[in-house]
Amino acid sequence: MAGISTKTVHEIFRTMEYGSSSTNTATTAQSWLEKHSRTLGFFVDGTFSSPADRQTLDVTDSKSAVVCSTVCAKDEDVMSAVSSAARGFTTWRELSCYQRAKVLLKLASVLQRHSQCVSELCELSQSSTSPTVLIRLAQYYASWAQLRDTLMPEWTPHGVVVVSDDCSVYFLMLKVLPALSMGNSVIVVPGKTSALPALLLAQLFMEAGIPAGVLNVVTGSEVSLAAKLAQNPQVNYLTYCGCKQTGEAVAKAVAGWGVPMSFSLSQSSVCPFIIFDSADLDSAVDGVIELAFKKKRDFQWVLCVQESVLDSVVARLKLRMAGMKCVSLVTETDRNLIDVVVQEAQQQGATLIQSCPPPSTGGLYPPTVLCGLAPSCESVISPPPGPVLPLMSFRSSAEGVTLGNHSPHGQAASIWTEDLTLALESAKSLCLGSVWVNCHSVMDPALPICGRRESGNCTDGGREGLYQFLRPSLSPSLPRSSPSSINYAAFGSVASKFMIPEGFDPSSVPRFYPQLVSGQLRKADSGCSRSVLAPGGAVLAHCPDGGRKDVRNAVEAATKVQPGWMKKSPATRSQSIYSLADSLDKRRRDLAVSIQTQTSISFEEAEKEVELSISRLSDWAARCDKEQGGTPFPPQSGSALSTPEALGVLGVILPSSKPLLSLVSLLGAAVAMGNAVVMVPSEKYPLPALEFIQVLQASDIPAGLVSIITGSRDQLTQALANHSVIQSIWYWGSKEGCQFLQYSCINPLKRLWLHCEEEEEEAAGRNWSSSNPSLQEELWRKAVVWKSIWIPTA
Repeated sequence: MAGISTKTVHEIFRTMEYGSSSTNTATTAQSWLEKHSRTLGFFVDGTFSSPADRQTLDVTDSKSAVVCSTVCAKDEDVMSAVSSAARGFTTWRELSCYQRAKVLLKLASVLQRHSQCVSELCELSQSSTSPTVLIRLAQYYASWAQLRDTLMPEWTPHGVVVVSDDCSVYFLMLKVLPALSMGNSVIVVPGKTSALPALLLAQLFMEAGIPAGVLNVVTGSEVSLAAKLAQNPQVNYLTYCGCKQTGEAVAKAVAGWGVPMSFSLSQSSVCPFIIFDSADLDSAVDGVIELAFKKKRDFQWVLCVQESVLDSVVARLKLRMAGMKCVSLVTETDRNLIDVVVQEAQQQGATLIQSCPPPSTGGLYPPTVLCGLAPSCESVISPPPGPVLPLMSFRSSAEGVTLGNHSPHGQAASIWTEDLTLALESAKSLCLGSVWVNCHSVMDPALPICGRRESGNCTDGGREGLYQFLRPSLSPSLPRSSPSSINYAAFGSVASKFMIPEGFDPSSVPRFYPQLVSGQLRKADSGCSRSVLAPGGAVLAHCPDGGRKDVRNAVEAATKVQPGWMKKSPATRSQSIYSLADSLDKRRRDLAVSIQTQTSISFEEAEKEVELSISRLSDWAARCDKEQGGTPFPPQSGSALSTPEALGVLGVILPSSKPLLSLVSLLGAAVAMGNAVVMVPSEKYPLPALEFIQVLQASDIPAGLVSIITGSRDQLTQALANHSVIQSIWYWGSKEGCQFLQYSCINPLKRLWLHCEEEEEEAAGRNWSSSNPSLQEELWRKAVVWKSIWIPTA
C-alpha cells in the first residue's frame, strides 16, 4: 500500500533525532533571589538580616557562574543566633506534641506549594534534591512529634542543637526535622551548596507557623562557625554531616567545652558495588552506569565483580559507555587529582575503559573504569572525585564479602544477585550501615542510616535516629565549662608513682589480685603493681599496674572471640549471662565483703548492692532475645529490614559509685548485644571488680570476651582511645579525660559516651539502683548499631 513505511522499529529508533533541549531558566528561584538582591544574610529570630559590614561568599552554579552571595557571620551574629534559639526552645518546648506535629504537617503542604522554587534553587546550588522527599520527611517526622510523649515519656530534648552540614539538602533535613520533632530548637550551619536551600526552607518553616527562633540559619565557614556556636554555654548538642577532614577540625575545636557531638562522615565514605555471578548482569550494569557517572555523588563507589562474569560485565560496560559525553567536574582542581590517580593506576597494571578520550585541559572528564586493580591501590582506598570507577574482581562469594569489608568506611553497599539466600547472608556479613539488594541509593526516613567505623558515629532516620536528639530525663548531661590546658600528646604518659602509704604494716603481707587479660589471670606486662587503699589509708591489697601492652593483648583476644559470640543465638547468649548471674549469686558474700571493705558502707548496704547486681544481670539475660529489629513499611515497592547489631569491641572506664552494680550493668548491656569488652575499674575502688574476676571464670562467658585491667585511668584511657579496633568508649572520669577523648577519638573515629564523674557526684549523678526503663534503654542503645537492608520486589 502506498505511504506505508517498510522500516523496522529498530531502524526507526536509530534514525530518530533528539528534539531541542528545554532551557531551564529557573525563573521562580531567580525571582526569589532578586527579591533578596542576590545577597542572602542570616535567618535569625524569624527574619532575614544582612549586616552591611560582613564578608561575603559567592555561590556558583554548574557553569561556575555566580548565582548570589551569602554573608559570613561574626561573633555578634553567633550570640544573636544562640540567644534567639534559646528563647525559641522555651516556646517550642511548652507547646503540646499535637501543636508541634501540626506545624510540621503544615510544612509538608507549604513545601508542596513552593516545590518548584525549592527544586530550582537546589539545582542552582548544585545540591539537587526532590521536593517530594522533603515532603515525605516532614510528614514522617510530624507523626513522631505527635507520638513523642506517648512512646518516649521518660526522655527529654537536649535544648539548642547545632546542625552543621556539608552534604545534600536531604541529609541536612534528615537532622533538622527529627531534632525539631523531639522539641529542640535548631541552628543550621549549612555548607556552600546547601546554604541557599537552607535559607529558603527556613522561610517556609515560618510560613508553616513555627515560632520565631526555633529554626535559625547562620552562614559562613562551617568549621569555625560551628565551633563558635558550640562553645556558647547555651548550646547543648552538635551534629555534623560532611567530610572527614572538616569533621575532625570541628571535633578538635569543640573538645572540652562539654558539648556532646556526633558525626555522619558519609561524604568521604567508600562503598562497594558487588556483582555476583548469579546477578542479572544487564540490570547490574545499568545500576553501575546510573550510579557511578553522575556529577555529584553522595558516596564514592568501588565496583567488585565475580571472576566468572568479569568478562561479560566489562563487555557490557564498554557497550553502555560507548558514546557517553564527558561529565563536568565540581571544580577544575578535581581534574588534577583524577589525572594523578589514573596515571598511578596504569603504572600498577590497570586498564582503562573510557567513553571517549579525555580533553587535554578543563573541568570535563569522560566516564572511566579502572579495571584490574588490587585492594591496596590508592584509587581503591580513596577514589578520586568525578566519573572514575575502580574495578576489582573476586573468586568466591565469601571473598566478595571480604572485599566489601576491606574499606575502613562502613556507610553502604549495593549487592546484585538473584539468589535471595546469598543476598541475605552477604548483607548480614557486611560491616555496613545500609545494604541495597539489586538496587542502590534507595532512602526513606522510616529506615535508619547508620555509619560504621570511619563513616560516622551516629544514627539518622527511623525511630533509632530520634534518640541522638534526646536524653533520659534522669540522666545528667556533661557540665559546661571552658577547655583545660592539655598536652594531648603527653596525656596518660606519666608513669604511676609507687609509694608506701601511711599506716603500712611490714609484718602483714596484703593479698595480690591479678587482672584478667585474654581470659587468663595475669600480672601487668610491665611487672609493676599498685596499692589498693582503704578509706582510712591502710593497704588492703596490691593489684597490677596495667598499661598499653595489656590493652593490646586484651583487644587481640577480644577480636578473636567476639565474632563467634556475636553469631551465637540470642537464646544462647542469654543462658551464658544467666550462668554469670548464678556464679555471682554463689559468691555474694565475698563480693559484699569486698564492697564493704573498699567503700566503708554497711554490710547490709553492700549485700543489697550484690542482690541488685544479680537482678541486673538477669535483666540483661532476659533482654537478649527480646530486643529485635523491625520491618518498616516504606512508600516504595519492596521490603525493608532494620536490625540491631553488635558494635564489636568496647572500652569501658568504670565509675566509682556502686562499683559492682555499675560494672554488671555496663557489662551486661555490652555482652548481651554480642560485644566484647575491655573494662578498667575505678582507681579508687578496684577490689569489687577484681573479686568479680572469679565470678567470670566460673561462668559460661567465653574466655577473652571480657578483660578487666587495673592501673592508671588516664594511661589506660589513652591506650583505648588510640587503638583502631576499639569501636566505642564508655567513660566515667575526669573533665580532662572527657576532653582528651573528644579530641582524640575522631581519628580513628569512635562512639563516645562521656561522663564527668566529679560533676555527676555533685549533681547526684546516675542512679545505678534505679529500674527506670529509660536508663536501661539508653544502655542498650549505646551497645548496638543499626543496619538497614532494602530488597525490591518490583
